[in-house]
Amino acid sequence: MIFLRCFSLLVFFVSISHAATSPTERPNILLLLADDLGYRDLSCFGSPAVKTPKLDQLAREGMKFTDYYAASAVCSPTRASVLTGRYPLRFGITKHFNDVDRWLPESATTIAELLRGAGYVTAHVGKWHLGGLHVDKNGRRLEDQAGPRQHGFDFYQTQIEQQPLRGIMGKKRTIFREGGTVLLRNDQAVGKDDPYFSKHLTDANGDYTVQMIEKLAASGKPFFLNVWWLVPHKPYEPAPAPHWSATVKQGISDDQHRFRSMVQHMDAKVGEVLAKLDKLGIAENTLVIFTSDNGAAYEGNIGKLKGGKTDLHEGGIRVPMIVRWPGKIKADTVSNAFSHSNDLLPTFCEAAGLSLPKDLPLDGLSLLPHMTGEPDPTEKQRGTVFWQLDLYKNLQRHYPKAKPYATEVVRRGKWKMLALQGVPVELFDLKSDPYENDNLLEQQRSVATSMAGELKLWLAEDRISE
Repeated sequence: MIFLRCFSLLVFFVSISHAATSPTERPNILLLLADDLGYRDLSCFGSPAVKTPKLDQLAREGMKFTDYYAASAVCSPTRASVLTGRYPLRFGITKHFNDVDRWLPESATTIAELLRGAGYVTAHVGKWHLGGLHVDKNGRRLEDQAGPRQHGFDFYQTQIEQQPLRGIMGKKRTIFREGGTVLLRNDQAVGKDDPYFSKHLTDANGDYTVQMIEKLAASGKPFFLNVWWLVPHKPYEPAPAPHWSATVKQGISDDQHRFRSMVQHMDAKVGEVLAKLDKLGIAENTLVIFTSDNGAAYEGNIGKLKGGKTDLHEGGIRVPMIVRWPGKIKADTVSNAFSHSNDLLPTFCEAAGLSLPKDLPLDGLSLLPHMTGEPDPTEKQRGTVFWQLDLYKNLQRHYPKAKPYATEVVRRGKWKMLALQGVPVELFDLKSDPYENDNLLEQQRSVATSMAGELKLWLAEDRISE
């Protein structure tokens, strides 16, 4: 049984019901998740390098969240959080998956399962990295691990996530340019006669998303479309025309040029996806969210934030988020409310008029009231928030990882405490010190001791393994 603590876990005691919103009123939900996109990698978040006009337009038409956090500084844990509304540690997910023997337990309740149970049609496009994407010699998905369909998706297209295949493509820097050759769609590898086989991966994901929107919209049901780009994760590869030539700049490295072209390519595909919503006349009734799974790696931009990918300082977990729902969310607005990837599931459920089962504990809360005009969630409502990540001694940046190392974070209001295996090592007042320069651990020992006590209880809670 899961031990529930009042500080961090929100439990909903209502049964499934979507009577509050009729089927014709329920919005479509489109989640766009970038991979390793840093806090300042969009021009609407201050990037001086990359131009992202389509995402900038999305921000002007909706709300920017400046204090949104991923559940981890690496990908797989955050993706589990997005799908389940729960801390990845609940499932024993403490680092990125290695494409060999890790997967999200099939017993996990996901947003796709909840929405499908409420009458939505569901689809996943793009990177998965939650296990279950190995194939046999005939290209059929193996049944020994749960994949997208076992987690609630009616349709999916992703890449085969299998070693040594992915490792070889990574070293050769061909994951994007030859990405279409290793696509897996609805449990079957695509063949050479498939129109997506020869496509660049970003085009394959973007074009299939456009195709899926048309297919899902024609079903007569509301849809949940989960689009997880691989951009701008390494290997850095040159994007096709016109994005490569459009991002030429004197004095930048080849990898930085590749990075910029990749982000611009993704932005253009996002524009095509949004244009399809407009063409079908469903943009007004579609909730769109764009964010990232963790902070920036080597070539990304985190501004003045500390750390980066694999590190629990702000640069590794604070990422951009944009939300648009015309008529519901006021255009051209900015929120400074603390928000978290655990919040996406309850937000989507409330938008769909779906109450949650009484036996489903969550670690997040719905942001929809705030998105539609109510005040920020209070610290009392939110409670204490936690992060856990196995120790990565190498920082995925062009500089060494800061010491002392940390494997946990406790966040309570303005206070952020970092700990190494439960022992406090740093304490910051993020309100006065957002760049984590002034360690107040010695001056605020009582605060750290209190937060360490909460962390100890949280780390001792039961985990779900099957």
